[in-house]
Amino acid sequence: MAEEAQIDYKRLIEAALFMSPNALSAQDLSGITGIKSVGHIEQMLNELKAEYDSRDTSLEIIEIDRKYMLSLREPYASRMSSLASGPDITKGALKVLAYVSQNDNTMQSYLVKVFGTSTYDHMKELMEHGFVERRKQGRSWRINVTNKFREYFNAPPAS
Repeated sequence: MAEEAQIDYKRLIEAALFMSPNALSAQDLSGITGIKSVGHIEQMLNELKAEYDSRDTSLEIIEIDRKYMLSLREPYASRMSSLASGPDITKGALKVLAYVSQNDNTMQSYLVKVFGTSTYDHMKELMEHGFVERRKQGRSWRINVTNKFREYFNAPPAS
């Protein structure tokens, strides 16, 4: 009977990042790999990030809100975006999302003035996809993009 090959856990983490459609936390990776020490996972993630940064490759490991994902670097990401499949978002909702992504923390009442009453339907659609969140402020809602939006569109975290 053949002996089981020694597992390279850093490569196992790399494989998990490659296969996952979502960003993964160190805790997620602990469950996937069976490595109990989250600190050890984070150390291997930092080593992997350094490896990708030191090589001339189109790939990189990015961190968003303490979650990690394997992603394409620019300019490769924008050139390959047509190959990625994504959620079906109506054109109107995409326009609202583009505005909110550039003007985080905007009021829904202002969006209605800019885009019309269809904004209510677009907001419902965007919330169903998990790309925006809202919180009550006065008689309107304050709108922000979510971490899911940042992960999906490879957008930098809010400053």
